[in-house]
Amino acid sequence: MHTVDEMMETYEVLLELYPSLSKSAYREELLFMINHNYSQVAVKEGDEWIGVSGVWIGNKLWCGKYLEVDNIVVAEKARSSGAGKLMMDFLHAKAKQLSCNMMALDSYTTNHQAHKFFYNQGFGPKGFHFIKVLADKNIR
Repeated sequence: MHTVDEMMETYEVLLELYPSLSKSAYREELLFMINHNYSQVAVKEGDEWIGVSGVWIGNKLWCGKYLEVDNIVVAEKARSSGAGKLMMDFLHAKAKQLSCNMMALDSYTTNHQAHKFFYNQGFGPKGFHFIKVLADKNIR
């Protein structure tokens, strides 16, 4: 998915991760992020979106070109359905197709269920992601 209108269709799935995210804020964030090499992949079952993941393609001095998985979300009722693995397999193939040197993702330290899934997908911790919050009220 590469357009804001396409990505807006996944709003309901993202609400499971970010219940305070308004549609207008989501649209505003997407408009900004698309201009910085952001896209999404999503899984649909019938007429309903059941999974979505943001995707960034970037480059850093220490690793070169990489694909970052951002906010991978599977609707609670569809967890363990294979939707998450389907997205990760697609993103892995995409990273190889784009000649990325690695894939990366961030996960909250308390999200143990997701950690198990990420380990099963071949991810492992390489370091810490340090943050300094500057506007606490804006952090979802």
